[in-house]
Amino acid sequence: MRRLRRIYLSILIIFSAVVFAGCAPKDNRTVIQFASWGSKSEIDILKPLLDEFEKENPEIKVDFMHIPQNYFQKIHLLFASNTAPDVIFMNNLNLPVYANAGVLEDLSAYRSQEFYPQALEALSWQGKLYAIPRDVSNLVVYYNKDLFRKYGVKFPQENWTMDDFLKIAQALTHRPNVFGVSFEEDLLFYLPYMMSEGGGVLSDDLRHDITKLPQSQKGLEFYADLRKKYHAAPLASESASATMAQMFLQGRLAMQVSGRWLVPKYREDAGLDWDIAPFPEGDAGSIVPLDASGWAVAKASEHKQEAIKLILFLSSKESIEKMTQSGLIVPARIDAANSKYFLDGKKPESAKVFLDVIKTSKPTPVSVNYNEVTDRMKEYTEKLFN
Repeated sequence: MRRLRRIYLSILIIFSAVVFAGCAPKDNRTVIQFASWGSKSEIDILKPLLDEFEKENPEIKVDFMHIPQNYFQKIHLLFASNTAPDVIFMNNLNLPVYANAGVLEDLSAYRSQEFYPQALEALSWQGKLYAIPRDVSNLVVYYNKDLFRKYGVKFPQENWTMDDFLKIAQALTHRPNVFGVSFEEDLLFYLPYMMSEGGGVLSDDLRHDITKLPQSQKGLEFYADLRKKYHAAPLASESASATMAQMFLQGRLAMQVSGRWLVPKYREDAGLDWDIAPFPEGDAGSIVPLDASGWAVAKASEHKQEAIKLILFLSSKESIEKMTQSGLIVPARIDAANSKYFLDGKKPESAKVFLDVIKTSKPTPVSVNYNEVTDRMKEYTEKLFN
């Protein structure tokens, strides 16, 4: 009898579950998938924005796919298997591969004067815009004001030259404890030396290798000499396992050429007085490479209208201002860049330099096989730098 009761109760529970499941409200929202990389602090800003978007658009649900590592390898596999997200966070260094393959939606209709033209150019391929910009990335000179004061060296002045830069780096070098300037072997960090002399790696039309031009060689040799001839930059053995950022925080670097991404870390960890200055002028002026990140839409998306609605929301002035508050990005929107959220009075005091640099910067010439270009340059410079 007890066994019969247990069976009866089990049937009743299963039947009730089925009935109540059938009564549950069905989610009829259109689901769009959105993929992005980003640190925890970035995602903590992004998720509330996605919640806000869903509240404003109750007919749309955003399925957020966070890929913190090996991002483009995974995006590549998703495209290859025809399961690409509707919205893909993209940068200009990888965009040509996907735009050239015809898997991204042409967003030229949404080109706007609200964005820096260099950001739009960086996220375009063969004249068409394939991503709506979020931020731009350029290089400036971070400098330790305490070390400048200690050794009686004047702070970098506007329109300073490569000669000025070298003299200051030498005056601030007190080996083995203090070095005048940073040295990193990635293409990003020596490209401004080449560009500012009128050279580079790829021609603007992407057809020619211009590394061997005299202008390119002048910038490259000057950079190598900072380490090998003038001893104003640390050798690989002298920096050992420390990064340039760690050496700067330790007070062992007077100047560091780097980007905006260091600001949150330096605001939090630097126990020293620091600021930024524009890159020095070479024969062609002060020219640093400009990169950009933004939101693209998969051409195969079945929900393009909803996907575009999302990226227009994310690229609005209000959304970009919220992303700016962490200090991590230089906004690609002109109004957000000139707002109190970017020029907020926090360090660096000369934050406007990041915006001034945009005017003279140059979008990095990027080809479909850019990874091969960087690998070739790494092989070429390895002996030159060491």
